[in-house]
Amino acid sequence: MGWARFGGVVLAGAVMAMPLWADAYRWQDPVSGKVILSDQPPPRAARNVAKVESGDVPEDARSFTLRIAAKRHPVVLYTGAECITECQMARDLLKKRGVPFTEKPMQSQEDLNELRNLAGDAFVPSLKVGKEFCRGFIAATYQTLLDKAGYPSAVLPGERKALEEKK
Repeated sequence: MGWARFGGVVLAGAVMAMPLWADAYRWQDPVSGKVILSDQPPPRAARNVAKVESGDVPEDARSFTLRIAAKRHPVVLYTGAECITECQMARDLLKKRGVPFTEKPMQSQEDLNELRNLAGDAFVPSLKVGKEFCRGFIAATYQTLLDKAGYPSAVLPGERKALEEKK
């Protein structure tokens, strides 16, 4: 991984690790020149110091993390017409977390066969995150799969509007 990518990952990780209610500090490291975002005050030698409110997350910080997770571990939610409550709960969990996903309704025999090959049967809802699979709706398991794949754990306050506009 190149240093520029590493810096982006560190920045994105720092943003996602910050509590939503905390202030953040943004500064330029005097040695490397890299922009640092942290919930800790910067060192005295830091340049271009700015205090950032939690809703003012740098535009690409989370989207970078999300793009990487989505590229490496795409999410597919398998649903069915007879699945009302649990399928909606699965959709809501993914939307609340800001995870881009493809919903695949079981409408044909081919769809059912695809799901049977993945899960051993055609049970909905089921979730595929990259190569990992969860049969049924178990919120804690969904969260664990998404965490493991590197998806951000929540939509930050400054991002909710942007996500809603994309729909």
